[in-house]
Amino acid sequence: MRLTLGISPCPNDTFIFDALVNGAIDTGELRLDVVHEDVQTLNEWARAGRLDVSKVSYGVVPAIAGDYALLRSGGALGRGVGPLLVARPGVDAFRPETMRVAVPGRDTTAHLLFSLAYPGAAHKQFRVFSDIEDAVLGGAVDAGVIIHEGRFTYAAKGLVKLLDLGEHWERQTGAPIPLGGIVARRTLDRDVLRALERLVRESTLHALARRPLVTEYVRRHAQEMDEAVMRQHIDLYVNDFSVDVGDAGGRAVETLLDVYARMNPASAGVRRDVFL
Repeated sequence: MRLTLGISPCPNDTFIFDALVNGAIDTGELRLDVVHEDVQTLNEWARAGRLDVSKVSYGVVPAIAGDYALLRSGGALGRGVGPLLVARPGVDAFRPETMRVAVPGRDTTAHLLFSLAYPGAAHKQFRVFSDIEDAVLGGAVDAGVIIHEGRFTYAAKGLVKLLDLGEHWERQTGAPIPLGGIVARRTLDRDVLRALERLVRESTLHALARRPLVTEYVRRHAQEMDEAVMRQHIDLYVNDFSVDVGDAGGRAVETLLDVYARMNPASAGVRRDVFL
């Protein structure tokens, strides 16, 4: 059986899926056709039902939960892992009513966390995450929300942190931060869905057993080519929650669904049974 799989080129995703997509674990009769895209593109494709299995932002899950179920393995969730709001030096406060801010995609968890912190932001520009630092540095925007490798590189590029949006989430909710998860079509056979969940977990454990190894597959797709940054990225975003979300992770996702519902009162009722 062949299925399409979409993941981002970020080191945490390629680290987790390396064994699964490159034959290091036995997948039986299951074969995966892999595409690498930024997470907002994957969010949009999930809205359109384009792929069988995909990494997505937890921020888009309420919109796609009728068609896709979340797997309990393979995601990014934790404490101290959230996006950052950054600006050029000299900006000591973000004024959401007047300042322009670049955000990595309308459906991203980063956008949800930014909107929770600054509900009055009136001048948002949605950009590919890898373009945001340059947009801030070049003056195209006044501030930017950075994710992924940007967390480790912004200071060296001359940017300053205005707010850790993940810390704000944790203060407001008390919950870990659900950044991104793996979803699969609900129309797939139940046995196939269970096999996928098992294989993603096995691939994650395979990678963790070899940490701190950075494989050629991870290096080939990384946006930031410094291997030390790749290791930092993996160490931050791949953890016990990536093996299985567990009870604490499940409650964090429920919290996100509650926040989404409060922030989007006009939306239809949010589905609660989002996990497989």
